Formats: sequence, structure tokens, C-alpha cells
Amino acid sequence: MAAEPLLRALTRMRGLLLDDQALVRAVASGRQRGQAPPPWRRVELRYVDLKAGRRLQVTAYDDTQAHTSNHAPGDGARAAVDGLLDLPFGNWHVETTAEAHQLRVTKKLEAMVHTSAVDATDPVEAETGHDRKKPRLLPEDAPALVALGISDHEGKVKPSRQAKYRQVDEFLRSLASVVDEAIGAGRLRTPTAGEPLRIVDLGCGNAYLTFAAHAYLAGVRGLPVRLLGVDRQPQLVARNNEIARELGIDDQVTFEPGDIGTAELTDRPDVVLALHACDTATDDALARAVTWDAPLVLAAPCCHHDIAAQLRRTPTPAPYTLLTRNGILRERFADTLTDAMRASVLRLLGYRVDVIDFVDSKHTPRNTLLRAVRTGAAPPAEARAELDEVATTWGLHPRLAELLRDRLA
Repeated sequence: MAAEPLLRALTRMRGLLLDDQALVRAVASGRQRGQAPPPWRRVELRYVDLKAGRRLQVTAYDDTQAHTSNHAPGDGARAAVDGLLDLPFGNWHVETTAEAHQLRVTKKLEAMVHTSAVDATDPVEAETGHDRKKPRLLPEDAPALVALGISDHEGKVKPSRQAKYRQVDEFLRSLASVVDEAIGAGRLRTPTAGEPLRIVDLGCGNAYLTFAAHAYLAGVRGLPVRLLGVDRQPQLVARNNEIARELGIDDQVTFEPGDIGTAELTDRPDVVLALHACDTATDDALARAVTWDAPLVLAAPCCHHDIAAQLRRTPTPAPYTLLTRNGILRERFADTLTDAMRASVLRLLGYRVDVIDFVDSKHTPRNTLLRAVRTGAAPPAEARAELDEVATTWGLHPRLAELLRDRLA
């Protein structure tokens, strides 16, 4: 796969995007190296059939919401597509009924395009229904979902596991967007067989999201991936390794017993996951990620007992007593304080941090995701003073700051 002029590759993609009979779905994400970020974090395109006729539907995502617009074939669709192709996106993923194309913009602003044919025995058809269900990144009949008990042996998600399936899908969307962006910006190398994408999941537990991440990145996207899960419970490690063997992926996915805070790796990971590690175990995982200089970190905190306990022991500063007078409000405030200070520490150490809801709270109450990308950028001059003032005002000792005291100094 050799580099080619970017304009030529984008012109080829333009023809695919404007083909309302063949386009299944297209996604633009990331940004080109050295360019200002596009106005949208991610853009998805597909054709839909409305009462007024077929339209090119463009859904653009910023940090908080989706913005959808519909464009008639012809001048309207061409204008929309040309406007998007002019933006400095670093990656384009274009699926048609016959092929899948992955375009990545290199550091030299050239294009690397990987094209794979659709399996003739499993043809893909464009879904043009307007009121269809949201497509899932990992199909219901994925072997990993069946092995984990999310789907039954007929490949259908069990009624009792619908919330888990939704959680898996939303997590994969967050993971995919940040991986694509990092590769497009040159913060991650393009994975190869010799240099696969290295992921470590600290405190992996039952490894639902661990296996899902591999199933999507390796199985759906075709990326070479090596994934290591670490957990202190030997029985879970044994169970997860057995599932990996049953799936035939034990050469790519392995699990080892160990503590998050002392985990050692042979190779630096590209992505560190810490999904629902309890209380300060999340801090331990974040500290390990920083120590390894991991380019990408995704952490979904589980509980926040440490800061909540500190708030109970320390007199509330005036005039904020109303925030901690009621137990339930104090616990929620502790959640907010904990994750705000975690994000602040990571920013001080050269990470860009987004704090998002990665799935609706009706599916799980633990739905906050810290998504950190190592940029190496210096923090604002006032950032350290801001963190210190919050900690001093409330009499707090954030665990992550203590673990990374030397680096913060």
C-alpha cells in the first residue's frame, strides 16, 4: 500500500459518497497533522428515503450532541460532500455494497488507502430507511458476544442483556473515534502485523468491554491488535483466558493476574483501558498509564469512596455547606470533584481530556468516561494553581496527584 496524492484519493472517495445506490455508510474523523481541528469531532454519511425522496443524510457530532442535515441528490449532495472533503479530517472510512475503503492522511499530507472487497457470500445492502434502528458497530451474532452470554446461540441479544449491548456499542464508538483521530494526527502509528495496536485493560474483571474492543478493532476493522487484560482475581483471569481460547484469539488476547498499581509491561501500550475499576483503583490505572506515557487512555470510574470519605471528615468551607448537608448530594458532589481533579492532573501532564457520558444513565449509573489523548502540550499557567486551590479549599488529597507527585513537581 503506497502513498498517493491526497486530492486524487479524496476525488475517488467523492465519487463513492455521491453514489446513492452503492454507499452504505461513511465516517470522517480525526484531523490532519499540523492543521486546525475540523469543526466536527466526527461526521457520518448515509442515504435515507424520506417522503420527499432520497436524501444524503449528514450527521455531524461535536463534543455534546449530533447535528443532522439532509441533502437532495445533485447540487445539494455535491455541495455537502465537497464542504466535508475540504475540511482537514485525518481519516475517512467509506463502505459501499462492494468494498470498504480506509483512507488515512499521512504526516506529509498524502493519502494511504486500504481497500477490501465485501464477502460475496455475505453481501451488504444500503439501509435507507429513515426510522431504522441505530446500527451497532459490533453485530449481535459476533462470536465474542455469544461467548460472553450477551447474545444467545442464535446470535440474538438476550432481552436481559440489551443494556449491556448498548453499553458495549457506545464504548466502542468512543474508542474508535479516539483511535482514528490519534492515527490521523500521527500520535499513533498505523498498526501492522509486526507492530500491532497494543492495548492493556487494567482491572479487566469479566472483560466484556475487553473482548468487545478486540472483536471490533480486529474483527470488524481488520486492525492488528494485541490486548492484555490484568486483574487481581485469578478465577476471572482463568475464565477470560479460556474464553479467548474458545474464540481462537488467545494468540492476540491474553489475561494475567496482577495488581493495577504494580503492573509491568514488556512493550509500551498504545491504549490503556480502566473500565469500572473501583474507587482509587482508577487512580492507580491512570497513574500507570501516565508512567508508561500511553498515547490514549479511556477510564470509566466505578465509585468514588475516597473523596467522599474525605468530605465527611473535613468541615465544609463556607459558603458551600448546602452542597454536602445531604448525604446523597455529598456523594454526587464527591463523584464530580474526583473526576474533575483526575482530569486536571492529566491535563497538567500533557493530556487533552474529555469527560463524557458514554452511555445513557438509564442503561448504567456508572456512565462517565474520561477520554485522554497525550498531546504533550504545556498546560495553561494557572492550571496547577487551580487544582491546588480546589484541593486546599476542600481539604482534599486526590489520590492521582499523590501517585504522580514527582511528575507534577
